[in-house]
Amino acid sequence: MSIRNVKFASGEYYHIYNRGNSKQNIFNTKDDYFHFMGLLYACNSYNNLKTENLTRKNGLSIYDFERDKTLVSIGSYTLMPNHFHIIIMEKETSGISKFMQKLSTAYSMYFNKKNKRSGSLFEGKFKSRHLNNNRYLKYSFSYLHLNPLKIINKKWKEEGIENINVALAFLNNYKYSSYLDFMGLKRAQNNILNIEDFPKYFPDKASFSKEIFEWIKYQDDSELGLA
Repeated sequence: MSIRNVKFASGEYYHIYNRGNSKQNIFNTKDDYFHFMGLLYACNSYNNLKTENLTRKNGLSIYDFERDKTLVSIGSYTLMPNHFHIIIMEKETSGISKFMQKLSTAYSMYFNKKNKRSGSLFEGKFKSRHLNNNRYLKYSFSYLHLNPLKIINKKWKEEGIENINVALAFLNNYKYSSYLDFMGLKRAQNNILNIEDFPKYFPDKASFSKEIFEWIKYQDDSELGLA
């Protein structure tokens, strides 16, 4: 049995990420993205999740799931075609592991059934990095939301952003991350976040927008493993 390199501790923050097996897409349609986002909410509970009771239309019915005590606190997330990132806080012992097991199992069952496939969807166990200092944590919040820019330019980190307005417009229309929640958009997905359990780096839309603008040309993500 393999031992996880990063040991989770209550009250500590972590960057959680994983990708599709053999780098395959794990999201093929908008319904896939919305379903996963709904599971980010519904799986964050000690209650058992009965996926057969959840409809797939935009995942919105998932937010009607009655949660009891939550397993973790979610600060931000970004979904990409073949991988995902989550900034998360461990609330109690084994909270992250339990949450990720529920999330990965529920989404894999949904995806495999929908696509008439079998076998592992994800590339092994989820990966994690301990966000163990203030600069590291704040930077992760900022950079996580820039990851979708790879969709319009895979080499934007090396080549820079030619048109910042185009990049910002793309982010403002990308529905599959918590970017829009930080930008103040009212939507069902607001319920995924437990931002009150994280440092108040961005107390309002203006401060978040300013931070994103200042970081948008930052080109080296190797330190944080956010590629």
